Amino acid sequence: MTVSKTYSYTASIKSSVSDEIVNIYLQRPVAGVVTRVLFPTRISPNQVTLLSTLCGVAGGMVLALPAPSFVVAAFLFYAKDILDSADGQLARAREQYSRRGRFYDSIGDFVVNAFLFFGISVWLLHNGISIFPSVLLGATGFLGVNLRVSYHVFYQSSFLHTQSQYSVNRVSEELAASDEGGEDAWTRLLHRIFLFLYGWQDRLIAAIDLASHHRRSNQIPNDQWYCNAAALRLNGLFGLGTEYVALTGCLLAGSISAYLCWSLLLENILWGAAVVYRWIWVKIG
Repeated sequence: MTVSKTYSYTASIKSSVSDEIVNIYLQRPVAGVVTRVLFPTRISPNQVTLLSTLCGVAGGMVLALPAPSFVVAAFLFYAKDILDSADGQLARAREQYSRRGRFYDSIGDFVVNAFLFFGISVWLLHNGISIFPSVLLGATGFLGVNLRVSYHVFYQSSFLHTQSQYSVNRVSEELAASDEGGEDAWTRLLHRIFLFLYGWQDRLIAAIDLASHHRRSNQIPNDQWYCNAAALRLNGLFGLGTEYVALTGCLLAGSISAYLCWSLLLENILWGAAVVYRWIWVKIG
């Protein structure tokens, strides 16, 4: 069913405070063009999510080929990233938020990350790296990306909730009594799959946050704790938009090694700095 309300780019974006810098200035404007084209059509945000996931899966499969085309893989991963922005922007522009869409999006990201690092592991094997370090690098990269993204989503969601936004989705997606009657059977299944994949990650990030926030007896109020601008900017470095733009650039430069250095070393160092910053800020705040 087509939508009659007027398209608004401003209504389609999340927040210029908590969003990734690369999204604000690059990905969302490009995705905005896609969203504007799709806005009056019958194409749903969930269908865009599916296409985004398929592009990412295809990119991982290209990397696993004996002689992969890095340019094709870069195009597919960049398309995945743009469509991953466009699905949410389309949902916000049309006001078609849904719990099902939230779970589709996160499960799709998990699948794409798995194919990405599977492809990288196979590429390493094809290039003379033995099986143990190839699998170890792939598994470590996969784990690191998922945990950093969970960290990013936790603080972005927490910030948006302090602004009375993002109300359809919760900071913690643990099952609640209202879910039994409030979710249809398919959404409940997706919810359980989400918890199987992400539940332990979200609990870990929440524990890290709690350990930082409660270091002092005079706790900082949530509207200050989750709205710290510098912490949110650091947090913005760990979203998938930044990850896949870096991946695209490294693939176009013909270097998976550069991407592994980015993802395994630099990003994890920055993540550690973000956690330390919050610990220091709560101590002196």
